Amino acid sequence: MFIQTEDTGNPEIVKFLPGRGITGSRTLNFADAGQAADVSPLAARLFAIDGVGAVSLGAETISITKHGAADWAVLRPSVLRAIMEHFTADDPVLTPGAYDDDDDDEIAAKIRDLVENRIQPAVSQNGGEIEFRGFVDGVVLLDIQGPAVAMLSGIENMLRHYVPEITAVQSFEEYERLQKPEMNTPEALTIRDLLETQINPSVAEHGGHIALIDVSPDTVYIRLEGGCQGCGMADVTLKNGIETAIRQAVPAITSVLDVTDHAGGDNPYYAPGKGGASPV
Repeated sequence: MFIQTEDTGNPEIVKFLPGRGITGSRTLNFADAGQAADVSPLAARLFAIDGVGAVSLGAETISITKHGAADWAVLRPSVLRAIMEHFTADDPVLTPGAYDDDDDDEIAAKIRDLVENRIQPAVSQNGGEIEFRGFVDGVVLLDIQGPAVAMLSGIENMLRHYVPEITAVQSFEEYERLQKPEMNTPEALTIRDLLETQINPSVAEHGGHIALIDVSPDTVYIRLEGGCQGCGMADVTLKNGIETAIRQAVPAITSVLDVTDHAGGDNPYYAPGKGGASPV
């Protein structure tokens, strides 16, 4: 059995491709071992590896999110061995009877077809990439790279036109990031709501998006995506608008840090190693 690996735009996530079907049309995302325990023996096996922080099972891919301190040089061989042992033993990917909702399967299959055959061709013409990663509680999860982030609003409108069961479209990277405990404190939830309901709708009119990266007791880390990246007015926008709004909503916050790689104009995602966080 030959298993390929594929790096992603996020240094914390690596895809593993075992060259066989895994979950059919569904994508399953597990934020911890507890979620996987009664649902997926494969995911449970992967969580037993020290350093695995989250597991996503797709139609033909397995995505592993590592804990921040883990080293891929050590973690990658362990994950490869666990996947190979699981499939060689012919163990099930999912617990029998764990998923019996055929309606969700049909919806996911329809969304995948729309993304692959109607949306991706248009996105690629603009230098972007997009991949369907799952359908969870009405939310479509997509891997989004390049200029595609600026098209997210239009992509959501199109998908909801054809599939009324969809309530929202979200970056898979953002979805995984928001599962972390520190992103679900009362302060973080207030900031998330502020970005989603007040700031991002305005920023989206200019083809941009503000992503919440992390929240510590007194500091917020954000990333400017799409049309905001590399914008000469980015610092002014942050200082006079976003930082002020966040500090008014959560007085405990004393600083807002921009971790955007503004020099990498072709890539709206911050890549560690290209630069550090800059205070605004």
